[in-house]
Amino acid sequence: MTRLNCGAAGKMRGHARALMLPLLLLLAAPSPTFARDYAQATVEKLAVTSTNYAGQALAYPDSGKAEVTALVVHLPPGASTGWHKHPVPVYAYMLEGELTIRTENGVEKRFVKGEPIIEVMNLLHNGINTGKETASLVAFYTGVAGVPNVIRADAPTR
Repeated sequence: MTRLNCGAAGKMRGHARALMLPLLLLLAAPSPTFARDYAQATVEKLAVTSTNYAGQALAYPDSGKAEVTALVVHLPPGASTGWHKHPVPVYAYMLEGELTIRTENGVEKRFVKGEPIIEVMNLLHNGINTGKETASLVAFYTGVAGVPNVIRADAPTR
């Protein structure tokens, strides 16, 4: 193993710093496309995750033709989605109201206006509007052509 004396180590750190500054400036500078297209935009990060609200690891279909479906769903107070599961990844954003989702394995999560929903996959669940106003959400199904986004089911027995 080669040992560096303090002078050599200091020179190496100086060289590394000299190389890092241009790299950081390059990465920090907006690209011309971004600057032109999004100059007036502000960004609010809603979520960065590798799991859904029930703790399942996110997974994407690896076969078939990709197909995205976007819906706006409205549930009046007291209404429910009915028990169902998704064989494809689903992501949603609460536009208004509140929605409480219960899974077959006992996870219960309440979502309100402005919150993202990283849905469960292949796990029975039921969403219920537990609020006093209509619950509305926009949902994105990142599916596969020919594969249903929703599979209806009877309530699980406990």
